[in-house]
Amino acid sequence: MSFKKLNIIPPILKALEDKNYTQPTSIQKQAIPLILEGNDVLGCAQTGTGKTAAFAIPVIQHINETTPSKESRPKIRSLIVTPTRELAIQIEENIQKYGKYTNVKHAVIFGGVKQSQQVDKLKEGVHILVATPGRLLDLMDQGYISLKNIELFVLDEADRMLDMGFINDIKKLLRLLPVKRQSLFFSATMPENILNLSKEILNKPQKVEVTPVSSTAETIQQYLYFTNKSSKKSLLLHILETEEIDQVLLFSRTKHGSDRIVRDLKKKKINAAAIHGDKAQNQRQKVLRDFKAGKIQVLVATDIAARGIDIDKLKYVINFDIPDIAETYIHRIGRSGRAGEAGIALSLCGPEENAYIKDIEKLAKKRIKIIENHPFPQTEKPMTALEKKEWNKEKQLRKQEFFTKRKKNR
Repeated sequence: MSFKKLNIIPPILKALEDKNYTQPTSIQKQAIPLILEGNDVLGCAQTGTGKTAAFAIPVIQHINETTPSKESRPKIRSLIVTPTRELAIQIEENIQKYGKYTNVKHAVIFGGVKQSQQVDKLKEGVHILVATPGRLLDLMDQGYISLKNIELFVLDEADRMLDMGFINDIKKLLRLLPVKRQSLFFSATMPENILNLSKEILNKPQKVEVTPVSSTAETIQQYLYFTNKSSKKSLLLHILETEEIDQVLLFSRTKHGSDRIVRDLKKKKINAAAIHGDKAQNQRQKVLRDFKAGKIQVLVATDIAARGIDIDKLKYVINFDIPDIAETYIHRIGRSGRAGEAGIALSLCGPEENAYIKDIEKLAKKRIKIIENHPFPQTEKPMTALEKKEWNKEKQLRKQEFFTKRKKNR
């Protein structure tokens, strides 16, 4: 099936041709006609399935076809809410690409930067607004945004929204939206709390579900290195040197861990940068631009910051830390092998993470290929419960001593 068979208007088809989009993905084939018919949609789709285009294309088409030819100042008629700044920017960039031959006006707002430029854009008038919850409610409180003309509401990455503690913001927002509207709800996972939220938002929704979260793209090859925690740094350098990896997205569990990995790599003359919540927004955007331009070899990210990173033809993903939630692993490696491209996911597993691997394989119903022949094999055993307790106590003590000493020096 081609995009032409989905009743998409010529200006959007022309923009899709510019992007070399010929065949819609599964979620696009299912969701676009339903949205164009005016249905509320409940979509379950993991990263890399073409979800953004699935809702952005029909939203642009609806606005374009229903906007009066003589309009004094565009009003906000569609609101797209998403959890992270990166994801908001990515969605707005895609709206720009898909709608470039239409007269649809759009803007993106998010926190972490001064509001003046965003307010100026809003004053010019926009049809489609992409926003993160905090900045949206803030500018509404200041009187810069009215939701009374909203016809299409999209809540994207709902599961991450709840993980990040935005539930109260979302509920406040729902009270301010017009009752009569079309609503689209997308989430990578559908636990009970997400389904309950969807019932508050949607009216007789059509359900669209593709690529269950338990599965990984067939185009992604997965490899596992068992090693010791103390050897991970050396093993990472060994992999980067021997595998001839041009670029890689590397996942760390913590923000401090991300920064530490970057420092270690830079000491070895490897161009690396970190992206996480403690970085200023302009820093994060610059790092992403440099990575997309090929100026950075290793981009180190935490899970929350990585939502919204969309790199075409990214081949390698490395799990420096194995996630303790199996579904997170699926999302991580889905950053490679996107849109049918080949991808390679490498995971470095310390003794304490062995159990996480079992959970991942159980969820995916697939064994990860183990790389036996490497110079840093796993020789240690996982700590017992008592050893772990003592280790955590010692860790907290060292942490307190560090901050006490730093405070003294200041």
